[in-house]
Amino acid sequence: MTEPLKIVPTADGSNTIYNAQVGENYHSKHGALQESQHVFLNSGLRYFLADKEIAEVSVLEVGFGTGLNFLLSADFCSGKQLSLNYTGIEAYPLTPEMISQTGYEQYATNALWGSFLSKYSDSLTTAVELNDYCKLQIAHCKLEDFTSPKLYDIIYFDAFAAIHQPEMWDDTAIAHTLSFLKPGGVFVTYAITGNLKRAIKALGLKVEKAPGAPGKREMLRATKNL
Repeated sequence: MTEPLKIVPTADGSNTIYNAQVGENYHSKHGALQESQHVFLNSGLRYFLADKEIAEVSVLEVGFGTGLNFLLSADFCSGKQLSLNYTGIEAYPLTPEMISQTGYEQYATNALWGSFLSKYSDSLTTAVELNDYCKLQIAHCKLEDFTSPKLYDIIYFDAFAAIHQPEMWDDTAIAHTLSFLKPGGVFVTYAITGNLKRAIKALGLKVEKAPGAPGKREMLRATKNL
C-alpha cells in the first residue's frame, strides 16, 4: 500500500512531500527551496516591497501546504523588522509531525521554526503571533469557502497543478481569489497558461510573464490597478 504522504528530496537538496492521493509533490522536483524563493519570496514579496517604504505587509497564500513559503517570508520580514500578517488557506492541513520532518528548520531562525511548530495547530483556528513581527492564521477550508473582511498586499497562489486540481484554476476560483487583493497588490503563481492570463486580464489586472523557477521557463505575476 502506497503511503499517502512521503518526504522526498528535490534536485536542489531541499525536501518536499509527495501526496499520493493527489499524485503530485507539494513543490517542484527541480528544487523546493529554489521554487519557493524565486516565485513567492523574490517575485512576490520582495518585488512588492522594492519601491515602498512601509512598516507592515499582508500576504494571502492559497495552498499553505508545508509552510515553506510562509517560513521564508517570515524569516525575511523578521530580519527586516517588517510586520507580516500572513493568512494561509488549506483545506487539508498537514500534521505538525509531518511538517517537522521536512528539514525546513535550516531555512529560518531556530526561534521562528520552534514557534511555528509549537503554534501551528492553534493557527488553524485563530491568528497567532510567532514573534514580534509575524502573525499567522491558516483558514482550514476550501478556497471557495474562504471569506475575509481584509484585503491583502500580495497573494501567493500555490495550489496543486491544474491537471490534478482543475477546480482551483477555473475562472470562478481565480476571480474569488483576486477579490481579496488590494489595489496596487501583486498576485504571483508558478504557473502560466493562456486560460489563466485571460481570466486575470478580464478582471482588469496587469499581467506579465516573469522568468520561471528552475524547470519552468516562465511564471505569472499580475498587479491590480490602483
